[in-house]
Amino acid sequence: MRLGWLTDIHLNFLRPGQRPEFYSKLGEEKLDAIMLGGDIGHANSVTRFLTEMANELRIPIYFVLGNHDFYDGSIAAGRENVAREAAASPWLHWLPASGVIPLTADIALVGHDSWADGRLGDFFRSEVMLNDYVKIAELVSPRKTQRYAKLNALGDEAAEFLENRVLEALAQFRNLIVLTHVPPFREACWHEGKISDDDHLPHFACRVVGERLAEIMRRHLDCTMTVFCGHTHSPGFARILDNLAVHTGGAEYGAPALQRVLDLDY
Repeated sequence: MRLGWLTDIHLNFLRPGQRPEFYSKLGEEKLDAIMLGGDIGHANSVTRFLTEMANELRIPIYFVLGNHDFYDGSIAAGRENVAREAAASPWLHWLPASGVIPLTADIALVGHDSWADGRLGDFFRSEVMLNDYVKIAELVSPRKTQRYAKLNALGDEAAEFLENRVLEALAQFRNLIVLTHVPPFREACWHEGKISDDDHLPHFACRVVGERLAEIMRRHLDCTMTVFCGHTHSPGFARILDNLAVHTGGAEYGAPALQRVLDLDY
């Protein structure tokens, strides 16, 4: 099985004529399926881009959403719209609504959008002001304490979901791929070849998801987990445990690219 990994493709930065060219290049790879790690478009375009890509490639697209996919909208409405669009397509599979995906006899895929939970680095001293905090309804707040509480809640939601889904998968499969948008460990939060500093970590990594994944894998030493994430636009690799590794994808606005192809044996 040839499984292509994409993340942070930001198709809204392409001219309409460039999107078919991108899909055509993906088609030349003869992929059996794609896993897409979020930041596909904005709230008003993400479902259109997903359906467009699915209709062009006509292969399964297993995806999660990124923060940009909710810009100029809300998280609640964005999730509802995407779930509806995916349910109507034979090719689109939003992982939070798709259950455990068997890829081979001993490899499964699970995923969640996740969110930077503010707990790594120094949130209250950070002067970083993401567009998230003015473009996503749930994160618009005059008080930093309120925003921090919301980020905590979004991280906790992702951690609880992934814990349940991972345990379900490990009851059936020895090897697990986890797709998420946000790096779940400090060690995986890359920026231009280095780990992000305390100003940026609160906004670019999710501590609670990483803690939960590491706890699970310490109890399942005969299993492996490989996490694929993005968000930082800087590539890197981190070995967290002997049986837990994280690949972080790179990205450039206006230049979507295939990160890598995984050749999985049936």
